[in-house]
Amino acid sequence: MMTPDRPAETRSVGPDPSTAAPSSADPSTADPSTAAGAALIGPVPAPGLHVMSWNIRRRTFALTPRRSDRWQRRAPGLRSLLQAERPTLLGVQEALPDQARFVAEALGGAYEHVGHGRGRHATGEASPIYYDADRLELLDWEQRALSDTPHHLGSRSWGNLIPRSLVAATFRDRMTTRTFRTLNTHLDHLSHRSRLRAAQSIRDLVTASPLPAVFLADLNARPGSAPVKRLLQDGGLADTWAAAAQRDSQEWGTFADYRTPRVGRPRIDWIMASPEVDVARAAINPARHRGGWPSDHLPVQAVLHLPQEGEAG
Repeated sequence: MMTPDRPAETRSVGPDPSTAAPSSADPSTADPSTAAGAALIGPVPAPGLHVMSWNIRRRTFALTPRRSDRWQRRAPGLRSLLQAERPTLLGVQEALPDQARFVAEALGGAYEHVGHGRGRHATGEASPIYYDADRLELLDWEQRALSDTPHHLGSRSWGNLIPRSLVAATFRDRMTTRTFRTLNTHLDHLSHRSRLRAAQSIRDLVTASPLPAVFLADLNARPGSAPVKRLLQDGGLADTWAAAAQRDSQEWGTFADYRTPRVGRPRIDWIMASPEVDVARAAINPARHRGGWPSDHLPVQAVLHLPQEGEAG
């Protein structure tokens, strides 16, 4: 069972001098402890589920994007990190079609994915869910707009200027036979009203199902904010970072913007789960690759143990 805000062990890992950021007198500044090719958590055997949420930063079409933001520079680090971590389940945000294909290729042939672009013709940015098909069986999935007309692709209702979507999938764990739902989204960066209405819609979907849920997201909202409170309200979901028995990193701010991560900056990228899901480990991964970061966001990770059948609810 989750017990939010319980004390957790924080495991300290020494830095790799070849990849670590320059040292700083400010203890809140990260000295990243892993290169993108070294695992912070890595493959996890059953019954554990290694889950990850990562905003990979959409490839920009600017003629001269800053060097750190160039997809060609970032992509090798993204590949290295995914191949090292091998999550059972991965929710990605801001993936353009070619980037979604790149993630699939980086993960390898054992992985499959669901989800398409958020636009009215299923084009544009996507928030796909990738899963290890050797471990998880896909039972069903859907994609809906976060709006008053969720089944109209590309629809907007709540003040967001661009469409926002939610991908939801039901899986059966082939190793344990346990069934659960996974949801992945990217909430609006400008409209507070949109974030709050979307959070309520997602919470309603989670609580309407008898299955335990794993929720992956870039919420563009920090701990204690109204959208986060709405998702956690009355035990709808729980914050896996707060509930983890062990934390394998510092609590880095997850939007580092290609700068050295810092403690004390907000977490806006999230893994939440139903309260009956046990959280063994949690981490925020500050891995670098050849002096740069694969995205302007840091991936967040957790190792979860699903409840036995009949324990949910």
